[in-house]
Amino acid sequence: MVRILVVEDEAVLARALRRGLQAEGFAVDVAPDGESGLTLALDGDHDVVVLDLMLPGRSGIEILREMRAEEVWTPVLVLSAKDSDADVTRGLDVGADDYLPKPFAFTVLVARLRALLRRGAPPRPAVLRAGALTLDPATREVRRDGEPVELTTRETALLEHLMRRPGEVLTKVELRDHVWDAAGDDLNVVEVYVGYLRRKLGRSAVETVRGAGYRVVGR
Repeated sequence: MVRILVVEDEAVLARALRRGLQAEGFAVDVAPDGESGLTLALDGDHDVVVLDLMLPGRSGIEILREMRAEEVWTPVLVLSAKDSDADVTRGLDVGADDYLPKPFAFTVLVARLRALLRRGAPPRPAVLRAGALTLDPATREVRRDGEPVELTTRETALLEHLMRRPGEVLTKVELRDHVWDAAGDDLNVVEVYVGYLRRKLGRSAVETVRGAGYRVVGR
């Protein structure tokens, strides 16, 4: 049975999540604060973690940092009322796999969790590599043929998402929802930022798969 850890200090929401996820067939553990959440998350016994950011004891950001520093790569879906672009980017930068602002639809939460579960949690290298490109997620440093390249925070987030899944074709919808987390935004924003990456990294850095999406090839 798939086991989910919910780290949420709002008791009513935590109970609702437990009931709803159990009804969907998941086993659910709930941690009401940051300290207990971190302890359970570091055990690595869960298939996915649902994590609030504003917690007593330790923040969700601290939990994320500790997990990734200890090389615990359990997929993490952040739930937070903090939904600015800066907040979303920060959460993804420190190791979240997805970010869902509160309030949210439970059906959307379940769909996001199932997507993370399908993707799984392969070990993540300290430095991502794809062809002539390297990206250090900890320092946000990007290099092409060994030379540093300056990217904006959003450009780096887009490139990192592509480089974490080399060879896979990622749709515009997935890239927009993961990097911008704004389903209402025009999909053209993805095309615009892919263009920015190509200007800085070379035309071959990101391949277009016509009618499907984009990918980087790890060769």
